[in-house]
Amino acid sequence: MKCLECNNKLTHAEHTKSMENYGVELCNRHRLRIDQLVLTKSTPKEAIQLYYALKEAGIAAMLEWWDGKKSVDLAINRVKLNIEIDTNYNTITHEQAILDLEEAMHSFKSGFTTIRIPHVVVKYYLKDTVKNIQGIVEGLKVNIKVIT
Repeated sequence: MKCLECNNKLTHAEHTKSMENYGVELCNRHRLRIDQLVLTKSTPKEAIQLYYALKEAGIAAMLEWWDGKKSVDLAINRVKLNIEIDTNYNTITHEQAILDLEEAMHSFKSGFTTIRIPHVVVKYYLKDTVKNIQGIVEGLKVNIKVIT
């Protein structure tokens, strides 16, 4: 049992607390950082799990990245990909749908692609989600090379 951030060995208490809160192995120092992020940005637990799964897969993502207009759950800057974890997708109103579309348009105008992933997909299909994001990243890399 090692911290996914610093690779330090975890105590049983650290492991238990981190797994209960976020489903990932973090030492107290890094769990407290994530606690602060969740408190200030309302970061979904699934965004944290996806962040560490992407990191393990070799994809450099950033949690709560400011895109110039708002904070996005995850960003992969190398390919200009923003990822939002949708926690309220089953209660979406038409007003929220148009706001989401406008946000996607603004991101696209800035050269970014935004995808929305329902939290249950990350919760139950984390490995498949990572594989699909890897495919999206590869596709975006090809498109970036063609454009530049």
